Amino acid sequence: MLYLACCHSSSGCHISKGGTALSRRNYRLASDTDKPKVTGIVSEKLLSDYLHHVFPASSKKTLTFQDLGAHLEKLLAEDNVTEDSRDQIDGCLGPSTVVLDHSSGFEGLLFVDDDLLGVIGHSNFSSIRATTCVYKGKWVYEVLISSQGLMQIGWCTLNCRFNQEEGVGDTPDSYAYDGNRVRKWNVTTTNYGKSWAAGDIVSCLIDLDEGTITFCLNGQSLGVAFSNIKTGPGVAYFPAISLSFKESVAFNFGSRPLRYPSHFYAYTYRFYVIPPTTDLTKANRLLGYLKTVLSTSIDTQEEKLVARDGGTWQIQGDPTILVTLAHVFNHFAPLMCKVYLVEDVLMNFLLSILEGGGSVDEHPLIQQLLDLFWLLMEDHEVSECLKQLMMSLLRAYRFSPIIPDLGFQIHYLRLTTAILRHEKSRKYLSITFDVLRSVVFFYIKTPLRVKEAGLEELIPTTWWPTRFDKEPWLKRRAYERGCHRLKKRIEVVEELQVQILRLMLNNKDKGTGEASRYIFLNKFRKFLQENASNRGNPTVLCPPEYMVCFLHRLITAIRSYWDEGKRRSPGSISSEDAYVPPQLFYNGKVDYFDLQRLGGLLSHLKKTLKDDLAAKANIIIDPAEIQATSMDDLDEDEETGAAQRPSGAVAMGGALARPSWLSSPTLGRANRFLSTAAVSLMTPRRPLAPPEKVKIRTLAVEHRTEEDIEGSHGNDGLLLGRPFEEPDQPITEKSLLEILDGVVMMYNLSVHQQLGKMVVVSDDVHEYAIALKDTDEKIARCPSRRPDILEELQKSQKVFAEKLNHLSRRLAWINATIYSKEKMLDVYWLLQVCIRTIEHADSTGSLFAFMPEFYLNVVMNSYSALKNYFSPSNCMEELPGYEDTLAQLAAILAKHFADPRIVGTDIKDSLMQALASYVCYPQSLRAVERIPEEQRMAMMRNLLAPYEQRPWAQTNWILVRLWRGCGFGYRYTRLPHLLKTKPEDANLPSLQKPCPSLLLQRHMAELLSQDKDMAASFLNSVLNQLNWAFSEFIGMIQEIQQAAERPERNFVDTRQLKVCATCFDLSVSLLRVLEMTITLVPEIFLDWTRPSAELLLRRLAQLLNQVLNRVTAERNLFDRVVNLRLPGLESVDHYPILVAVTGILVRILVDSNKQGISRAASVLLSDPCFQLRSIQYLLGEGDAGDAGAASADRKHFSLHACKPGLNTCPLTHAAPTSEDDLCPICYAHSISAIFKPCSHKSCKACINQHLMNNKDCFFCKATITGVDDYTKPASS
Repeated sequence: MLYLACCHSSSGCHISKGGTALSRRNYRLASDTDKPKVTGIVSEKLLSDYLHHVFPASSKKTLTFQDLGAHLEKLLAEDNVTEDSRDQIDGCLGPSTVVLDHSSGFEGLLFVDDDLLGVIGHSNFSSIRATTCVYKGKWVYEVLISSQGLMQIGWCTLNCRFNQEEGVGDTPDSYAYDGNRVRKWNVTTTNYGKSWAAGDIVSCLIDLDEGTITFCLNGQSLGVAFSNIKTGPGVAYFPAISLSFKESVAFNFGSRPLRYPSHFYAYTYRFYVIPPTTDLTKANRLLGYLKTVLSTSIDTQEEKLVARDGGTWQIQGDPTILVTLAHVFNHFAPLMCKVYLVEDVLMNFLLSILEGGGSVDEHPLIQQLLDLFWLLMEDHEVSECLKQLMMSLLRAYRFSPIIPDLGFQIHYLRLTTAILRHEKSRKYLSITFDVLRSVVFFYIKTPLRVKEAGLEELIPTTWWPTRFDKEPWLKRRAYERGCHRLKKRIEVVEELQVQILRLMLNNKDKGTGEASRYIFLNKFRKFLQENASNRGNPTVLCPPEYMVCFLHRLITAIRSYWDEGKRRSPGSISSEDAYVPPQLFYNGKVDYFDLQRLGGLLSHLKKTLKDDLAAKANIIIDPAEIQATSMDDLDEDEETGAAQRPSGAVAMGGALARPSWLSSPTLGRANRFLSTAAVSLMTPRRPLAPPEKVKIRTLAVEHRTEEDIEGSHGNDGLLLGRPFEEPDQPITEKSLLEILDGVVMMYNLSVHQQLGKMVVVSDDVHEYAIALKDTDEKIARCPSRRPDILEELQKSQKVFAEKLNHLSRRLAWINATIYSKEKMLDVYWLLQVCIRTIEHADSTGSLFAFMPEFYLNVVMNSYSALKNYFSPSNCMEELPGYEDTLAQLAAILAKHFADPRIVGTDIKDSLMQALASYVCYPQSLRAVERIPEEQRMAMMRNLLAPYEQRPWAQTNWILVRLWRGCGFGYRYTRLPHLLKTKPEDANLPSLQKPCPSLLLQRHMAELLSQDKDMAASFLNSVLNQLNWAFSEFIGMIQEIQQAAERPERNFVDTRQLKVCATCFDLSVSLLRVLEMTITLVPEIFLDWTRPSAELLLRRLAQLLNQVLNRVTAERNLFDRVVNLRLPGLESVDHYPILVAVTGILVRILVDSNKQGISRAASVLLSDPCFQLRSIQYLLGEGDAGDAGAASADRKHFSLHACKPGLNTCPLTHAAPTSEDDLCPICYAHSISAIFKPCSHKSCKACINQHLMNNKDCFFCKATITGVDDYTKPASS
C-alpha cells in the first residue's frame, strides 16, 4: 500500500537559478511506519494507468511516483533544442540583452525605466538608441506609444549626431516615422502613414538585404517608407527614437511576445531577442499535463479513470492528484517566473478558461488554480508569477485595439476580476502594486481613428446640430440609437471596472491579515501625495484622462459600499447626504501633505488656534511641536540635500530615485535620469515633517491599521475631536470618508482640467457644421456660369462632411465615456458633498480655517463643469434638487468671498470671480436673491467696502451686473458698434442678457442711506479709482497715437493694447457704479446736510468734465485712436463712455428735485474744467461729429437754452481774482481754508478731498488737527 507525505526538506529537490540553490517543497513516498493512514489510496495498476494518461509516453511500463520524476525529466528532455546564441546570429552586433543605451547612446534629458525599455522625454527634443545594431538580414522591433505627441521613431547609424533641435530622421543616415505629424523623415520630409494615438503599437521593420524600411501601425503595414537605404561595410543600424518633452514610449525587442507577430513571421523578420523556444515548448507541454489532471478523475470504486469537466475542478485533498500536480509544478513553477512565458503561456491559458462567456463567478477554476499556485510554488515564485501576470494583463488591456464590442478590453478585465477575487492573491497584489498602476484598468481610451474602431458600423448614421427640418430629425434619431448601442457596450466595461474596485475596497476579508480596503487606502493616499506635490516632476504624474475614469469608478464603488452600510446601520446617513466631517481637517489623522489650508500654513494655524482646538475639539497640541518653518530653514534643507546627494546621481547617466508612475507602457519604476549636460535637474522631495502630536496616536500613512482608521472602544479613529457643533450621529465607515476626501482632491488635481479639454471635440463639430452650412448656401447662390467656383465649393463641402462624420462618431464615444448623464450625476453628487462639507466646517467657527482650499475650488469648478461642459447633451436643470443646490452654492459664495478666515489670495480671487459669474445668469442670480436676508445684506456690505483695501475690479463688476439693464442706454448685451456675438461665445458671463436685481439694489440703497461714513468712504474710493483708470487710459492712448504717427513701420505691443482696453472698460464700469449710486441714493451727493455731500458732488463734476473734455473734442486724441480701429481696442468707442456720463447727468440735472438740480447745475458749471462745447457734442449740436446718444439725450435735457444767462451774468459782474489769492494746489478756486496747526492754506475742495485719504499737510507733512474757514483780510 502507498501513502503520501509532504514535508519541507533542505535535502530534497533543489532548483538552481543563477547559481543559487533554492529549497522546494519535497513530496516523497512514505512507508507505513512513518505516515499515519490517509484516504484517497489507489491501486498500483490504477495509479500507473493514471500517470500514463497524464504523462503519455511510448513506453508502457508500470509507472509509480518513485519513477515519475525520471519519467517526467525524460519527457521534457525531448523538447530541448539547440538555440542560437547572440554570438551565433548572423547580421547582429551587440549584447544579448537588448535595451536602451543609457551610458552613451543618448542626447538631451531623459527618464529611463528600470528595465531600460521605457523612456520619457524631459527636454525640447531628446534622442536615444538601443545597445544592439544590425547590418544584414530582416529585423523588427515594436514601440508601445504612451502619448501621441511629437516623436520620431526609426533607425540610425553610430555616426549620427543629434541635438536638441535635430533627432532621428534629421540626419542623412537616420530614418524615422512621425505619426503625430503623419510624415516620414530622412533629412527631408514627406507625407506617410496614419496618425497615431496613445495606446497604439508601431512596428519598425528593416530589410537590409533589399535596402528598405517599413512601418506598421497596430499590425497594419503603412507601406515601404524608405528604399535604397545605405548598406555595406561599416554600416549598421540601431533602433532609435527622438521625442519631445513629456512624451513617453516603451520598446519591445522580443523580451516579451510581440503583439502583432504574424506579419513578421510570414516575411521571416527576426526579433532582436531570441524567443525562448525550449522553455516555451516545455511550458506548453507541462500546461497540457495540468489540463489533463484537471479533466480526469479517479473512480476508486470502479477502478477506472473518468473524464470530467476541467472547468469545475476543485482541490479536494486527493493525495494522488496532489502528488501528480506537485511533480508538474516542480518544473512548471520556475518557468512561470519568466515574463515571456507568463504572457505567452499562462495568461493565454487563463483567458481561455473565461472564453465560454457568463459571469466570472461561473468559472471557479481560476480560483482553484491560484490556490494551487500558493500551495505548490515557493512564495517568491508565486509572487513573481502574479506580478508578471498582472503586468502582462495591464499592458494587454492598455494597448489592445478598440473594436465595436470592446471584446479585448472586456476579456482582459474579466480575467483581472477573476484573479482579484482570490483573497490571498488580491492582498499580495494590493501590497505590490501601486494604485498608480491599477489606474490603467479603469481607463477607457478614446479611439482617434473611428473607422478602425468600428464606429462606422456601430453608428452608421451621423448627425450634428444645424437646422431642424424633417430629415435631420430622422437622422438625429438614428444617430441617437447608434449612440445608445455604443453606450450599452461601454457600460459593460465600466461595470467590470467597478467590480475590480469593489474587490479592492473589500473590508471584510480579514481572514488572511489586514483587509484589502486598508491596504488600498494607504496606497491611495500615497498616490494623491505624488500627484498633489508641486515639487513632483510633471512627467511622472498620472495622466488626467486616466484620473477622470478612475474618479467615476471610485465614486460608484464608494456609494455602493456607503449605501450597504446604511442598510446595515439605519442610524447612519445615506450617500445622498454624504459629507466629510470637519475634524478630519485638524485632528492629524489624515495627511494633507503640503496643501494650502484656508487659513494659511498648518504650522501657523496650530500655533494661532491651539486654544480653539482645545476648547472646541478637545485636542491639545504639544507646545514643542509648534514651530513655524521659515524660508531660510527650507533653503538650508534643500542645500543640505544637494550636498549629501551621491556623486552618481549627478554623473552622466547616473541613477536618481524619483517618484514615478506611467512613465512608459512598461509601467516600471523609472529611476534613471539621463542628462547629456552631466547635471541633474532633479531635487529629491524633501521628507514630510512628522505629524504634529495631538491628543491621539498619530502614525505615518503606511503604518496605520484598521483600528487607527475605524477606531475602537473609546477611540473615534479618523473622527477624533468632534466639535460641539457637529451632530453626534454615525455617518458611515470611516475609511470611506477618507476615500471620499481623496476623491474630492482628485477632482481638483486634474479631473476638472481634463473635462474642459475634451469639450474641444464638441466645439469642432459646431465650427465644422457652421462651415458646411455656409458652403451649402454658397453653392445654392453660385451662378451657373462659374463651374470652376462650384467645383471648389463642392470639394470643400465634401471635406467638411467627411470631417463632420468622423467628429460626430468620435463625439458619441466621448459623450458616452465622459459626458453621459451618469457622469454628470457623479460630478453633481461631488458638488453636493463639497457644499455640505463646507457648511459643516463653517459651523465650527475659527476651525473653518483648517479646511484645505481644494474643497472651495471643487465647489466652484464642479458647478462650472456642470454648466459649461455637460450641456447641451444633458440639461442641468433636470438634476434632482437643482434649485436648492443653487441656493446653497449662492450662500457659500456670498458668505466666503470676503471671509476673514480665508487668507489665500488666489482662493479669494477665485471666490470673487465665481460670484461675479454667478450674478450674470438669471437663474443663479435668483438663487442669490433666495438666500436669507441677513446673508444678502452682509454680502452687499462687503461689496460696498472701500476699494483701496482689496482687489476691487471684480467687486465693481458684480455691482455693474446688478445694475445692467437699469442704467441709461445700458440694456445692450454687446456694444452696438461691434459685430453680432459668435455662437460659441454666447455662454460667456460677460455676454449674457441684462438681468438686474432690484432686490439687491434696494439692499444697497438701504446700506448707503443708513451708514453715512460707509457711503462716503465707498464713493471716495470709486472716484479715486475712476480718476486713476481714466488717467491711465489717456496716457496709454497718447503713446499708441505717437507710435501710430511715426513715419517708420512700427508695431504696437498687443499687451499694451489689452491693458489700454481694460482701463477703458474699468472707467466705464466705475461710471456705471456712480450712476447706480446716484439713482438709488441721490441724497449722498445732493443733500448737503451730509458732511461729505458737497465735496463728493464737486469731485464728481470735476471727473465728468474731464471725461467729456477728452472724449467729445472733434478730431482729438480719443477720436483719432478710435478711428484707427486697432485689434484689441474694439471696445474703445464713444458710445459706452458717453452714455454712462449722460446717465449720471440725467440723474442729477433732470430726474432730481428742484433744489438738487440747482445744486448740481451750479457745481457743474462752476467747475473750471466745464466746457459747453462738450455738452453740444453730446447732444449732436453745432459741428460736433459722431455722437453716441444724440437722439436719446435731446429729449431729456439741453443746456443750450441756458447759454445766454450762463455766459453774460457771471462774466460781466465777476471781478478778476489775483493769482496770489488762488489755491496753490488746483489754481481753480480761491483760498478758503487754513490748516491747523501749520497755517498753510488751500481751497476747501482740495483739503477736504485730501483729508479723505491722508491726514498730513500738503506742504510740510505735519499732521493736520483741524481746518478753519479763511477769509482774506481787507486791504488797508
